[in-house]
Formats: sequence, C-alpha cells, structure tokens
Amino acid sequence: MPRPRLTGLGGGLFACVAMTLAGGISWLLFGGSLLAYGLLFLPVAAATALWVRPADLITAPISAPIAFAAGVWPISGGSGGFGAEVMGIVSALSLHAGWLYGGTLVSALIVVVRKAVLISRRRLPRRAA
Repeated sequence: MPRPRLTGLGGGLFACVAMTLAGGISWLLFGGSLLAYGLLFLPVAAATALWVRPADLITAPISAPIAFAAGVWPISGGSGGFGAEVMGIVSALSLHAGWLYGGTLVSALIVVVRKAVLISRRRLPRRAA
C-alpha cells in the first residue's frame, strides 16, 4: 500500500474528490444506490486516515463527513429546482447516517491508533536511557 503524506487540506481534497467519483460511479453503475456509495465510503475514509501526515492526524475524521456530504449529490434523488436538490441531499444524509457515522468511526479509530503508535515511539528511547 502506498504511503503518501497528505497535508490536512490535501487529505480533505482527496476524500472529497474520491467520494464525488464514488457518487458518480454509484449513479452510473448501480442506479444511485446509497448502499454502494456507503460501501465505497468506508475505504476512502480509511485511506484518508492512513495517508495523512502525522502532524495533521486530527483532520482525517473531520474531512470524512464533509467528503460524504460532497459526494452524495449525484445519488441524492433530488429533482427539479435548487430547493428539491437541497432536500434530496438532506434526506440522503439523514437516512444513511449510519454509513456516515461508520466511516467517521473507522477514520477516528485509525487516527487514534496511529497517534498512540507515534507517542509510544517517542517514549521508547526515554525508557531505554
């Protein structure tokens, strides 16, 4: 697995672009299935948490829900004017909050583990001395 070091902004942009592509893929291949979109969200949230720099770890769980909301537009089911599109997005977000919470939890758990490993590596030389 590649180990790019994304900044906080880069991680957020990666997640938003990836989820917008996932929304388009779900719309084209699966007829706008939010199940497929949710399943695609989990690895994107995990990859964002794994690829962000150690100094910017806190940004990964913050950018995950933003990316979910950014990519849900193609499959939200809104039709008509601006108000109908917004209501479709709000409805999709509220009805499929489980995927949103699940992906954010995956991202947060990966960040917590990475931070614990970083702290233990920092303390290890102190114990040896």
